[in-house]
Amino acid sequence: MSQNDMLAGLLAQAADDGGDLVTLRAIVEEASELGAQRMLTHIGLDDERAPGDLSELRELLRAWRDAKASARSAVIGWIVRGLLALLLLGLAVRFGATGLLQ
Repeated sequence: MSQNDMLAGLLAQAADDGGDLVTLRAIVEEASELGAQRMLTHIGLDDERAPGDLSELRELLRAWRDAKASARSAVIGWIVRGLLALLLLGLAVRFGATGLLQ
């Protein structure tokens, strides 16, 4: 019996019995299972290679996050070094150390 048939049977049972809690719960479970399967089919993750594909996507996402964090750290380091260089240059000008360069 397919999931569509199971869901149709449960809906018919609910209509006949007046929808007791067990039947309604079974309808919700079957409907959510069917919806999840449809979504996996829609995005192409319903075959035997899906677990490997998801694993590769997780690795790619982890690498992207690591690269982003590394780039952010490098940019912050460059900004800090630039500000420190400007501070040292300003101190050199302030205390007259520019005369030593001539």
